[in-house]
Amino acid sequence: GPYHVGDRGRMAFGRPTRALRIDISSLPGGAEQWDRAVEEANAEYGTRMHNICCDNCHSHVAYALNSMGIGVYGIRSWDMVKLCFLVFFRARFLSVGGFLAQFLPFGILAMIVVLVKAF
Repeated sequence: GPYHVGDRGRMAFGRPTRALRIDISSLPGGAEQWDRAVEEANAEYGTRMHNICCDNCHSHVAYALNSMGIGVYGIRSWDMVKLCFLVFFRARFLSVGGFLAQFLPFGILAMIVVLVKAF
């Protein structure tokens, strides 16, 4: 439901297609601080209703990044918009299948529009 947090690998829209590499070596507390912040964000977002526009998975991740106080890619105060653009322009695709899953539907739709306009 809308309060479900996919913290066991079961995410709302399937498996991730992109990942943004974040170096936590400079994070005070290291991996333990990372894990605590993720657990805190999961607990918080388990009580919030998720929706597609205002309080979504990007907000959830931004909450965790703000909780751990990490500053990467020139960002220290995270929100869903900054995270969205950062992932779109800087994240790496995890596989060719991930790339196709993300862009093939748009490509097909664009081709249909072009063919309809041409005829």
